[in-house]
Amino acid sequence: MVDCSGPALIDDVQGMLMDSADSQNAKSERRIDRWFDRYAVCHTNHTNKLIHYICVPVITACVLGLSWAIPVTAEFGPWMNVATLVTIMATIFYVRLSIILASGMLLCTLPILGLFYWMTISGNAQLVWQSSLVLFVAAWILQFIGHEIEGAKPAFLEDLQFLMIGPLWILARVMGRFGIRY
Repeated sequence: MVDCSGPALIDDVQGMLMDSADSQNAKSERRIDRWFDRYAVCHTNHTNKLIHYICVPVITACVLGLSWAIPVTAEFGPWMNVATLVTIMATIFYVRLSIILASGMLLCTLPILGLFYWMTISGNAQLVWQSSLVLFVAAWILQFIGHEIEGAKPAFLEDLQFLMIGPLWILARVMGRFGIRY
């Protein structure tokens, strides 16, 4: 397996940036770009990337679904729950990296939360956590298969923050296809 995110990689990436012809641009590179560069090292194989394009959004939705199912005091209503708190915290993390990507992630997240809300008020709250659990496990199995094909361990094994970077990396690629810069 390839070590795709350890300290040596960070030094290599920083070294490459500083050795570039335009060292001024390298010094001013945004934090999000450095995160994406580090993440991309572990995601070069076409099959692994395809698996990630499918499974990362599924896992993200499942984390929200599982969070939605955590009981909270009824006096707050169905909108005030752990999934809402996770969304707020993730948005704060993302805003610190890119307001445009944070906005895009929020636009993707709100319909998912709306679906969970609708399922809850229509009496299908159990289906939220049950389907989220099944899809979560299946998507992670596929993710690990993708990394086995790639020959690289998942980046989050070295830094848990990559669990937050993965969804942004996918979103940035999708937005890029539409000419939207972050």
